[in-house]
Amino acid sequence: MPRDAVEAHRHPLLRLIGNPDIRRLWAVGALANAMRWVEILVASVFTFEATGSAFATSLVVMARSVPMLLAGAFTGAIAEVLDRRKLLMCGQAATALSTAAIAALAFAGALEVWHLGLAALLAGLVWTGEMASRRRMLSEAAGEEDLVQAMALDTTTAHTTRMIGPLLGGVLYQWLGIGPAFALASACYGCTFLMLSGVRLPQARRAFRPRQVLLDMAEGVALVRRLPVLRVVVVATVAMNVFAFSFASVLPALGTRAYGAMPAQIGLLTAAEPMGALLAGLALAAGRRAWLSPLALLGGCAVFMLALLLLPLMPALWLAVGLLALGGLGTALFGALQTALAVTASPPEARSRVLGLVTTCIGTGPFGVLLTGALADALGPQAGIPIMAALGLALLLGGGALAMRGPAQAR
Repeated sequence: MPRDAVEAHRHPLLRLIGNPDIRRLWAVGALANAMRWVEILVASVFTFEATGSAFATSLVVMARSVPMLLAGAFTGAIAEVLDRRKLLMCGQAATALSTAAIAALAFAGALEVWHLGLAALLAGLVWTGEMASRRRMLSEAAGEEDLVQAMALDTTTAHTTRMIGPLLGGVLYQWLGIGPAFALASACYGCTFLMLSGVRLPQARRAFRPRQVLLDMAEGVALVRRLPVLRVVVVATVAMNVFAFSFASVLPALGTRAYGAMPAQIGLLTAAEPMGALLAGLALAAGRRAWLSPLALLGGCAVFMLALLLLPLMPALWLAVGLLALGGLGTALFGALQTALAVTASPPEARSRVLGLVTTCIGTGPFGVLLTGALADALGPQAGIPIMAALGLALLLGGGALAMRGPAQAR
């Protein structure tokens, strides 16, 4: 049998793992995401212990998302014309230096909350380019035939790191403190820099012209407005990031006040949702069928928001962990289809631009983080989380119905 025919009959996961560029890009995402969640957890716990305020904790978490809102569309357009591999390498080098500085301040006993806020802003700027650069490169290396499986594999890995990262961060903080946690993150970012240097994926680029970048951004917006599938992706992304994922910013307050949890137990609570998402993501990645459906995307969002509505009714920590794990089944579907639908519904030459706009939608998260933090301070996290989830469900149902109106288009 010819080699191409053999490749076509192999399971998609085997084809993906056999590609060295995919392995490197996947490993970079895994390691960087794990350290991102270690940072978020330890910075949140440190801030809450230092200030006693859920709102202040939310501000530190919010700082990581602000660059997405302000620069997401721009980084998507830039990724069409500049070397995406070099952009990613610069970002990893910058975060390695930033986390090393935080570790040094912590070891010196001079760390302040505002230092963590500045480091979070820089990390958010690097994170902003991740979807338009690394995930775009991953989709190109996989090809459209294996695209859903590649995104499911990457998303499953992200869920795994969201589970392991907070657990590791909680243990490190409780037993060693914030300094060793950030020192570990710095070393890992140095490793991702080295991994990216081995990626050899070709990229077609154009000359950099500032005016053309602005025109590309405008064309990306017009494309999203024209295609129902992309409109659904935008609605779902805004709903999840503003009204659902923002719950994580007040988990230290929820765990402490509702369950008397220690830092390691708060890490377990934070890891519960990605734990469930990991199981669902493995099923998606292992399957041969591609569920490229905007209704499936909306359904996954709704499952998670329903779990958040029920969360205050859980009388014990282990029940809260179990409920959030069930909600993770929905976030797995959302995570895999968010990128896959955005890529397959867009023309190849506009995919980074569209992914950049999706990143901008992710950047709306700070509004939800601020509102969740304010509600948690005023009413308690047990009230703030379900209020936000109810608002998110309303947006999901109403906005999703409006977004799907009009002729279905594949391109």
